[in-house]
Amino acid sequence: MKAKADPQFCEWKEPRVTPDPDAAFRMFDLDGRVAIVTGGSSGLGVAVAEALAAAGARVAVVARRKDRLAGLAGRIGGMAIACDLSDPAGVASVVPAVAGDLGPPEILVNAAGAMMTEERAESEPLEAIRGTLDLNLVAPFLLAQAVFPHMRAAGGGSIVNISSISGRVGVPGIPQASYAASKAGLSGLTAELAVQWARHSIRVNTVAPGFFRSEITGPLYDSERGGEYLRRNTPLPKEGTAGDIVGAVLWLAGDAGSYVTGQTVVVDGGWTAR
Repeated sequence: MKAKADPQFCEWKEPRVTPDPDAAFRMFDLDGRVAIVTGGSSGLGVAVAEALAAAGARVAVVARRKDRLAGLAGRIGGMAIACDLSDPAGVASVVPAVAGDLGPPEILVNAAGAMMTEERAESEPLEAIRGTLDLNLVAPFLLAQAVFPHMRAAGGGSIVNISSISGRVGVPGIPQASYAASKAGLSGLTAELAVQWARHSIRVNTVAPGFFRSEITGPLYDSERGGEYLRRNTPLPKEGTAGDIVGAVLWLAGDAGSYVTGQTVVVDGGWTAR
């Protein structure tokens, strides 16, 4: 007598699914979304603005250097807002201008930042400390508050703060106490906003770059001693560029990072992994 097959042990066949070759690309599609990028007159801010626009976003770039902003906005078909982000009144003008011209913002990238003194911690002047915190920490917080009602009304949004490995580890030979404090503060702000605003599907994350070539770091890369210092302390055998950071921002800005919030993503060639 032939035994009957036990249904529990029948071979399971995976249902046939037709591959969608465009599915992966759609995860990074920002078509029609309005984005604000601060620090848009140089370095990482420019690279981020160009990448978001290439992905389909309508991008407003914000910085103090109006001539550079105008050129970038022209290239990407975006909007230029000349503004001193260390001035609360200037910060308050940004989001209403964007919402009135491009539409309600769904993406905010806080890429503006500066180190306003090279004094050692014991000698940092109060004016420089406050100026650094105002630009690097207070302005991103105020902008996040300003975009909140628009993102809530839209049913979600993404805020990406640009920090630094200086907010996670000390960097020997480069005094930057107030800068490091401001960048560490961004990670704390990120985690808190992510939890408070999660119920509105507003995601908040931070990208913490390591060293990469820019206007500010160019002299360090170009000097023999500085170049050797960077090569010795960066495990990956390549020189970092703004383009190396942009991928992480794109991931977090759109649907590819839809289940990621409250995180600080380090992009540093392995510097902090040593």
